[in-house]
Amino acid sequence: MGFNRHDISRDACMLTLGKFVKKGYDWWWHSFTGVNAVTGEKKAFFFEFFLCNPAFGADKPVFGQLPENKRTKTRPSYLMVKAGAWGENAAQLHRFYGWKEIKIRERIPFAVSAEECFLDENYSFGTIKVTEEERDNHPEYMCDAGEISWNLKINKKVAFNVGYGAGKLFRSLQLFEMFWHAEGMKTEYDGEVIFNGDKYLVTPGECYGYADKNWGSDFTSPWVWLSSCNLFSNVTGKKLENSVFDIGGGRPKVGPVALDRKLLSAFWHEGKCYEFNFSKFWTGVKTKFECRETEDTIVWHVEQETKRNRMVTDITCLKKDMLLVNYEAPDGRKRHNRLWNGGNGEGTVRLYHKGKLVDEVICKNVGCEYGEYCEG
Repeated sequence: MGFNRHDISRDACMLTLGKFVKKGYDWWWHSFTGVNAVTGEKKAFFFEFFLCNPAFGADKPVFGQLPENKRTKTRPSYLMVKAGAWGENAAQLHRFYGWKEIKIRERIPFAVSAEECFLDENYSFGTIKVTEEERDNHPEYMCDAGEISWNLKINKKVAFNVGYGAGKLFRSLQLFEMFWHAEGMKTEYDGEVIFNGDKYLVTPGECYGYADKNWGSDFTSPWVWLSSCNLFSNVTGKKLENSVFDIGGGRPKVGPVALDRKLLSAFWHEGKCYEFNFSKFWTGVKTKFECRETEDTIVWHVEQETKRNRMVTDITCLKKDMLLVNYEAPDGRKRHNRLWNGGNGEGTVRLYHKGKLVDEVICKNVGCEYGEYCEG
């Protein structure tokens, strides 16, 4: 099974012990495609539950970007429920709760709930509404105006388990600055989304879904993510029904030591594993990548190889279909101010084994992200 090993203990809340209680975040990310119930138009959506700094929890959320809190270096503390859409009328919407307004099931399987919002391994619902007046008067919300609600069943089909790097020992020691686990790099969703008054149906066969989580004390720069399960083989001329790839990382830190330009990658190709994981040093992983911004697009080029396999990934996403997604770090600073995030990327992945082409894969509905620190 290789990296396709489900482990829901890695989806548990990681902010209960150690330094992450005072300087830590934990989030669960979901993205998928829905179909307009009236027009048949397809649209890519996302939602996320983001926890930050429980030690400073209060009745109401504490915002790090408020001028007074920035001056006093007050750390943020809240549950932020983020949701929205890419493409035409793209938007990210945020709803905040103080720690005393939320409930967390710390045992396995996890659950996070607050008024009108809920998430566990198998189900989620939520409602967010931000008026134009709220957006304009509260820049600390870091979001757009709009309204979204969702009600979805979640079925995580293929996992990307990165191995010991996010295992029990490393988690307990909190060695990495940013941890990653993709319990559902291929996930089926079933339900509906209401976005700005329009209803979208989400079905397992057409949702091209993805679910992962990150946690730690800070983010990475550069920040790279690419994933898709809407794949077509140029070699066989057929749709790949049991395939998905996932690439993530940038500049991981182990304690104070930065490991420059490292990515964790996996391709589940019709039931066979191809993994490019720098933590598995015995495989001889080599990685080169370039991410760049043009006038109209964001472009990713990634080359990775082990002693036996090679993977070359080229993805492009139009800026008009993307968002500059917003987060503040647990220390209250907002270093990522140009973090491009999208769900409509397109491109190719070429996969080789022992020098021979295994497949050239056309990729659509690619979840994609790229940004480097650019403090405002």
